[in-house]
Amino acid sequence: MARSLDAPGARLRALWDRLAPLPGGRKIFSLALGWMVPYTGRLGPVVETFQPGYVRVRLTERRSVRNHLGSVHAMALANLGELATGLALLGALPADVRGILVGFEIDYLKKARGRLTAECRCEPPAVRGPVDHAVAGTIRNVAGDEVARVRARWRLDLRAPAGAAPSRTS
Repeated sequence: MARSLDAPGARLRALWDRLAPLPGGRKIFSLALGWMVPYTGRLGPVVETFQPGYVRVRLTERRSVRNHLGSVHAMALANLGELATGLALLGALPADVRGILVGFEIDYLKKARGRLTAECRCEPPAVRGPVDHAVAGTIRNVAGDEVARVRARWRLDLRAPAGAAPSRTS
C-alpha cells in the first residue's frame, strides 16, 4: 500500500472525483482535507473547484479568523493562499514528482471581510531533478475586489524509487 505522502495530488484528485458530484461532497472533501492538514483545516476552507492546475477555495469570515480590526487575520489569508497554490500545483504534478513549499510572499491590498475566494492557475514545469517553481494566486472578496496577492515557491523533485536512499534535497 502507498505511504500517506506518496502522490498526494493524485490521491486528492481521486478523492475529489468521488466526492464532488455528491450532495455535500465538496464540504466532505474539504473536511477530509482539513483532517489531513489540521492547521489549515482550522480555518474551515471549502474547496469549490479542484482541477489539475486550477483551484478555487472559499473562506467565510467568522470570529475565529478575525483580527482585532474586525477583518480576516493576515495569517488566515496567507494560509488560504498557500492552500490554493499547493492544491493547484500538487494536483497537476505527475505521481513521480513531489513538492514542498520553500518560500512564500503575500501582498495585503485591502481589508478582507465577508466571504473570500482564493484562486490559483498554474502549469507545472517538466521535472528531471530539483527545481524551484513559482506559483501565484489571488484572494478576492464577494465584490470581486482583490484583497491579497500571493506568490509561493515550491521545490519540485523526482520521487526516489522504493528502497532507494533519499536524495540530499529530501
